[in-house]
Amino acid sequence: MRFVHRGVGRSGAGRRGPRERPSRGVGRLASRDEALYNDDVPVKDHHYSQHAAALRTELGRTLPRQQLQAFHQKNGIRHLLITVRQFAILALATWGLIVWTNPLVWVPLAFVHGFTVFNFTVLLHEVVHHTVFDRRRPRAERFLAWLYAVPSGISSSQFTRWHLDHHAELGSTEDDPKRHHLSPKINARWFKLLYASPALFPIYFRAARKENATYPPALQRQIAFERQISIVTHVSALAIIWAFAGVPGALRAYLVPVFFVFPVAFALNRLGQHYDIDPSDPAKWGTLMRGHWFWDFAFLNSNYHLEHHYFPGVPFYRLAALQKALVPFYDRHGMRWQTYSGLIYGWLVENRAPHTNWHESVADCGLRIAESTVNPHRHDDIVDRGMRNIDSTSNPQSAIRNPQ
Repeated sequence: MRFVHRGVGRSGAGRRGPRERPSRGVGRLASRDEALYNDDVPVKDHHYSQHAAALRTELGRTLPRQQLQAFHQKNGIRHLLITVRQFAILALATWGLIVWTNPLVWVPLAFVHGFTVFNFTVLLHEVVHHTVFDRRRPRAERFLAWLYAVPSGISSSQFTRWHLDHHAELGSTEDDPKRHHLSPKINARWFKLLYASPALFPIYFRAARKENATYPPALQRQIAFERQISIVTHVSALAIIWAFAGVPGALRAYLVPVFFVFPVAFALNRLGQHYDIDPSDPAKWGTLMRGHWFWDFAFLNSNYHLEHHYFPGVPFYRLAALQKALVPFYDRHGMRWQTYSGLIYGWLVENRAPHTNWHESVADCGLRIAESTVNPHRHDDIVDRGMRNIDSTSNPQSAIRNPQ
């Protein structure tokens, strides 16, 4: 994947303030297709690139070139077979939810249904990063983007722009839209639980609306159109189920999976992305999740989010193998493995804040957050120290020349 950035140098000279956005001609969208499929997307300050140069160099040297090429191989047939499987699971789960009224049967099926709906965003994510086919196929990708976006009720154009900004601005408290608009700003258990409830929908669409307001008018119109299609499709599906199975059937086969299970899948998946991190080290700006066959299937390998940020061009079905290959890198950097049970404990029992180092004591973590809030430059100082740590890890001579 290629980010095109116009008007702002790598050194960061001429940075815009947090409220300023690119003007026409500075990182603008060149066409509708490019807006959807990322040949030329507007970005902000390339926060991640500015801070992760040493990390990328080390990662490039960690794995042999042949092995990296193998990880980046794309198999369109394999992807499409998984797509067929996911739609089959969705259809069978929907049928079972309509037919079965025993809670011992339909409640587990509702979880299967809700997680499957969520996983269409994972398949859409593959389209965004061009990891479906071995070469660009714009028409097929455009079709798949629609196909994957509609089940989860989102706009493929909005998801594309939002997600690529997230990659480019990872680590920024202002320019990463996922962190700036969607992460909980109130570190309270009751508020966190809202993200795993139907309240997720107004929370998410409010965040998306704020970020959408910064997009070019043409892109805003495209997003609005795509959302209307998704809404009409969902209302139609609900109406059909309601007509043939009545209110109880609609409750089991649509309302519970979509409004109560989908938010659980969303919140849990997001918990394993960037919540337990080390802000001082760009190598640890993602959470290192220990692979497990159950979560690999339940989340279509999107639980390997850290590996995805390291190598965005690797298809999701190769991420588990990539993680195994990167174990020496993780050991060298002293990175900590997390599990979903550990994340839930830290998130709700210990009441940890998002995007912080959960290995620190709660008091130390709170002090660090307070310092970065009072002094905005504190965050950059922390990152600079982290970059020196990476340099010293990948090059022992630099550690001798620049002792901490």
